[in-house]
Amino acid sequence: MVNPDAPLAVFGDTVATDLQEVSHDPSVLDGAGWWAVVATYEGELTFARFGHVARGAEVPSAPWVGPSCDTWTSSLDEREYMAAVESIRESIARGDVYQANVCRVMSAPLPDVEHAHVLGLHALLRQGNPAPYAGLVHLPDHDIAVTTASPELFLRRTGELIESGPIKGTAPTADELLDKDTAENVMIVDLVRNDLSRVAVTGSVEVPHLLALEEHPGLVHLVSTVSAQLRPGTTWSDIIEATFPPGSVTGAPKSSAVRLLAELETAPRGPYCGAIGWVDADNHRAELAVGIRTFWIESGLLKFGTGAGITWGSDPHHEWEETQLKARRLLTVASGTWQG
Repeated sequence: MVNPDAPLAVFGDTVATDLQEVSHDPSVLDGAGWWAVVATYEGELTFARFGHVARGAEVPSAPWVGPSCDTWTSSLDEREYMAAVESIRESIARGDVYQANVCRVMSAPLPDVEHAHVLGLHALLRQGNPAPYAGLVHLPDHDIAVTTASPELFLRRTGELIESGPIKGTAPTADELLDKDTAENVMIVDLVRNDLSRVAVTGSVEVPHLLALEEHPGLVHLVSTVSAQLRPGTTWSDIIEATFPPGSVTGAPKSSAVRLLAELETAPRGPYCGAIGWVDADNHRAELAVGIRTFWIESGLLKFGTGAGITWGSDPHHEWEETQLKARRLLTVASGTWQG
């Protein structure tokens, strides 16, 4: 029987227990063992090696009492968020950036901390918002309690093949996607191609899928796939340095967008827009999700991030509504009142 209060990680039907080691050095991923990964957007890296990894295991349960939907506050309100959108459009007009993904962090006090285990929230998300890269990492001695319903692949490694699946373009239905969504996706694909080329065999970067339409609970996304062959001797430090933070949640050019967003956003993103997943160092396999649709517990608060990609063609109110669309269903699930 798995002790839900002990350190553990869950990804799909894989349950990892028996914590052996925690490190903040990416070089450990070039060694041995199965590691859970939590990387904040700000670059704080945590790698947890577990001694027992059970595939096809039953996911343990735990209680959850979540905040009601009317108790959430946002680091940027509607007026402030729309002003940030306009600031990005002005930066685009000056030629500083082509696109930037401005985000806000939402917080709500947990009404019953003793009955608010991240495993319980993870179970609700699996039911109310199933996602291809769902997972959780619980490291109580390191103040990490994160669960994600991410639909977005940051990096998948299979041997020396590496892939990324950037999402850009979101709407309630396929008919409501805009030309701006297509342009945004293509821009980020170019950025991801450039990132992967820094660690790839020359000529191996490909885009096997461009602008694929994916349906997810309550909305649709445009998703592309970028792949490459890693150069011999590439380390995980090399990979992280070349690709982090994910291009889809920063902008283009990435360095300029990151600087601009640091001026506009008023709260650290934390695990939101970072990376959450696992690395099997023994078999040179890994799957890391972009930390979107992600909740984490911090100092008695439940936190959640939401954002939108801004281009010259963006309408500030429409972008605010996109952040609302991304948050609405998930906050209802977290409250325990989602009816399906």
